[in-house]
Amino acid sequence: MVDLAEPLVGQEAVDGLIRLLDLERIEHDIFRGVSPKSRWQRVFGGQVAGQALVAAGRTVDPDRRVHSLHSYFVRAGNPTIPIVYEVDRVRDGRSFSTRRVIAVQDGQTIFSLSASFQLVQDGIEHQEPMPDAPAPDTLPLLDDRIGDAAEVAAFYRVLPRPIDIRYVDDPPWQQRAHGPRTGLSRVWMKADGTLPDDPLLHVCVLTFASDMTLLDSVLARHGLANGPDKLTMASLDHAMWFERPFRADDWLLYASTSPSASGGRGLATGRFFTRDGTMAASVVQEGMIRVRS
Repeated sequence: MVDLAEPLVGQEAVDGLIRLLDLERIEHDIFRGVSPKSRWQRVFGGQVAGQALVAAGRTVDPDRRVHSLHSYFVRAGNPTIPIVYEVDRVRDGRSFSTRRVIAVQDGQTIFSLSASFQLVQDGIEHQEPMPDAPAPDTLPLLDDRIGDAAEVAAFYRVLPRPIDIRYVDDPPWQQRAHGPRTGLSRVWMKADGTLPDDPLLHVCVLTFASDMTLLDSVLARHGLANGPDKLTMASLDHAMWFERPFRADDWLLYASTSPSASGGRGLATGRFFTRDGTMAASVVQEGMIRVRS
């Protein structure tokens, strides 16, 4: 077993994530966020997306819940300097509010997000069924999945681990030994501790977590793994739809697939389900994936 150098986990890591998402308000619609101290060379995409959604949500009436976001990763963020989030109050209608957020470092945009918020309303209901999956507490911890994969262990030493991840299917660094695979990539995940009863915070924590394993489904189609294989990867865009209430500190099944890859880009789609089979959120992301010689 590879030494993971005691990464920050559990409630202490979750409390750190809560602080990370608690932005400083420096003007009426301008906020400032920071990154955790680490050896990571760029800001984690889920962090900047979660922080931008916090900024948007703090300019909206709490009765309006976020139901969708669409975002682009424009430049790599520098984790050693603060990020400024500028919010544009695009519209407040009778049922919906729209916000646009620009994340800035050194005078340059590194990320942009548009989010829509809605008053809770009744309407027609249907959903796809949850894929079959064993219960999360029957699955190995992430540490037990790493085994002797030194590159993977080094990656997970870089940042705190506020999200408990349990792979249903083998993770990419284990799958690559069996070659390309089609089908679902299934992962149970939740905050590794207790979160306050703030619906916006739970949505922002899920946004943070949604960027962690989604591109696994692209790599599985080609029998590749980031770390063991020479890959250059980066999230390009990210969209989410929040369909039903959930808690990010309860187990959620993240089921993802990859319908296409071309031009050095891979497309992945994912859905989050609660343990009782309720579809909570949907995700689509395109990522840059280049295989280096």
